[in-house]
Amino acid sequence: MRVQIEGGNWCSVARSGKPAPVSKRWKRPAMATPPCYCNYINNYNHTFDLYHSLSPPLSPSLSILLVSGRRFRGKWSLGVGRHGIRSSSSSLTARAAAAIVADKLQTPEAPVVSRRGVENLVIIGSGPAGYTAAIYAARANLKPLVFEGYQVGGVPGGQLMTTTEVENFPGFPDGISGPDLMDRMRRQAERWGAELFQEDVEYLDCKSSPFTIRSSEREVKCHTLIYATGATARRLRLPREDEFWSRGISACAICDGASPLFKGQVLAVVGGGDTATEEALYLTKYARHVHLLVRGDHLRASKAMQDRIYNNPNIALHFNTEAVDVVSNSKGQMSGILLKKTDTGEQSVLEVRGLFYGIGHSPSSQLLQGQVELDSSGYVVVEEGTAKTSVEGVFAAGDVQDHEWRQAITAAGSGCVAALSVERYLVTNDLLVEFHQPQLQEQKKDISDRDVEMGFDIMLTKHKGQYALRKLYHESPRLICVLYTAPTCGPCRTLKPILSKVIDEFDPNVHYIEIDIEEDPEIAEAAGIMGTPCVQFFKNKEMLRTVSGVKMKKEYREFIEANK
Repeated sequence: MRVQIEGGNWCSVARSGKPAPVSKRWKRPAMATPPCYCNYINNYNHTFDLYHSLSPPLSPSLSILLVSGRRFRGKWSLGVGRHGIRSSSSSLTARAAAAIVADKLQTPEAPVVSRRGVENLVIIGSGPAGYTAAIYAARANLKPLVFEGYQVGGVPGGQLMTTTEVENFPGFPDGISGPDLMDRMRRQAERWGAELFQEDVEYLDCKSSPFTIRSSEREVKCHTLIYATGATARRLRLPREDEFWSRGISACAICDGASPLFKGQVLAVVGGGDTATEEALYLTKYARHVHLLVRGDHLRASKAMQDRIYNNPNIALHFNTEAVDVVSNSKGQMSGILLKKTDTGEQSVLEVRGLFYGIGHSPSSQLLQGQVELDSSGYVVVEEGTAKTSVEGVFAAGDVQDHEWRQAITAAGSGCVAALSVERYLVTNDLLVEFHQPQLQEQKKDISDRDVEMGFDIMLTKHKGQYALRKLYHESPRLICVLYTAPTCGPCRTLKPILSKVIDEFDPNVHYIEIDIEEDPEIAEAAGIMGTPCVQFFKNKEMLRTVSGVKMKKEYREFIEANK
């Protein structure tokens, strides 16, 4: 929205609506305190671009116009294109102006654009590279916008969200789980003022500046871009792979390995690098025996990982072996794998109940194709020793530009380099607008301990544990939503807050129960849960639907709306 103010007066503009003057460049006075920015308009005609979200509910989005209740004397020229807002009376309070805008903008097809003008920086991707870049950029008062991703290219947090133990990241002598490390990085980025959106970027235009980024929820423009989308897990593309995906085949051992249906079973892992060996070792905690299928004649994993594999009696190594297809029994369940020896061509069937992939990753650079230089494998080409790409103002960090080292610590380092490069670029080109943000408070958990008989309250919407499930299954007239999770499941951490917000929209017409499959394995086994996250819906003692993996909010919302 463009607001033109003629004349002079003091104004205090809410932080969500930072003024971006066209007629005169200015900097916010150092003495201005959050949450408002102040600027003295001294005998100038200023035009400000105020951008806001039109997502419902509308009123919070219009808070950008509620400017301390002061009066602006002069003419407000309000232009919002096809919405027909042109001007108001010569003396208006900001609250009155907001009322006018609210009346005009009740159109569902209105575009959702950034609340501000052109952003300093947008980061696409999360993981060690994206979050580190966000931390450094936020501490430099750039207020970066981070599109973490949602479904495309894996869950927010990157490959570490599917890593059991990270033992070589400095500062954690006893190791730390991948999801825990990413959670810490994410909270640190938020603390310093980075804005995080769990959304996939659907459109990117970096051929002309400012760059345009569009997700399903919003569109923003920015002066600089850090591309840190990482890499996605490869698949074997077996003939029956889709048929048995999440029904015996998986690319995430820590997501699905804890399933009761795999406990005590014989499983197989494909691959010979660190990913495959780590998955094989992790699965020995649940499986009776694990077969590691290696296409070549040796392991490519680190020496430490190789030693663990060779010294584990529950792991059998098969060199020069590749999986050809999946074998099933008369009940349609996975019962084995058809194998082929790469050196002799001999085929055989290996009886297993589950197959896990650990065969590497491919760079997630699709959005940059035709815009930024990529190598023959799809990795972003950067200037040696920097994060600079072939396009000025576009930087790349992490595994999307690193086909050699691909470590969490090197990804974090490249994220730091990218953020510092962005700050230097903005200053050099006189584009930097600083933001001073207050620290964000920690969000309160909305689900506490497991529900027990004493103190159980059926009127509460959200619950945890098998007692709550059994109680509500028999007594609740509401639609029941059950989320099955595992402690080491990275995608579960992504889905929990998203699903919780959807449940809030339908309170009190739904009950929500969280089940940890390691704490309540008998419940998960009875429900037929083969991997996490998994959501099941019940009503009147009947199971209506099972949803595996992380889906769009719209899918959960529409189902609840139709069955509440």
